[in-house]
Amino acid sequence: MRTALKLGLLAVACAVTAARAADDKPPEGFTAIFDGKTLEGWKATGKADQWAAEGGMIVCKGGGGGWLLTEKDYADFEFRCEYRWGNEGGNSGIGLRTPAKGDPAYAGMEIQLIDDENWEKVNKFKLAAYQHTGSIYDVQPAKLQANKPIGEWNAVRIVCQGRKVTIEQNGKVLVDTNLDDHKAKFDKHPGLKNEKGRLGFQSYNTRLEFCNVWVKELK
Repeated sequence: MRTALKLGLLAVACAVTAARAADDKPPEGFTAIFDGKTLEGWKATGKADQWAAEGGMIVCKGGGGGWLLTEKDYADFEFRCEYRWGNEGGNSGIGLRTPAKGDPAYAGMEIQLIDDENWEKVNKFKLAAYQHTGSIYDVQPAKLQANKPIGEWNAVRIVCQGRKVTIEQNGKVLVDTNLDDHKAKFDKHPGLKNEKGRLGFQSYNTRLEFCNVWVKELK
């Protein structure tokens, strides 16, 4: 009986989480760029079957899906989303101002999402400073980590306005930089010079869920 009760409570908790993901409304001035039901307005660069809309969430089922990119370009914007890992040792990223083709880490910008705490245990090697969550990949390391435990939702806020990029996770500022301070990286990362491009999520190695995917275009 006790086991049945626990299973019942777990099922209710899962249902509530899914409902929260589907029912939350964007703050004033923001637009939901995921409708909670389909991937309309998005396009995968890899195996499309690795991406799905489930329970009000964008779900990355595992590796091989490449990137899931918006079909629309964004220039200056504030982007918000929430994500949670399905397993330890996960790796992903958020693409910014990236073209439809090419690796967003270089052709655009990639903001790292990674299981900092468990990565070395699972994958048997240490992360470089620029690989930690919130870093602009291979460009600007995050100043700290602010991850929640596996299975809990992490909130991300990214502001791109002109040359300035600010990245926050769970209310903590991880990066606040001017892209022109990284001119030495322009040859390897030409996407740092982009004025606009697509937004997106990376499929790398494990299940990852996203919800409350909102954007506000800035003037």
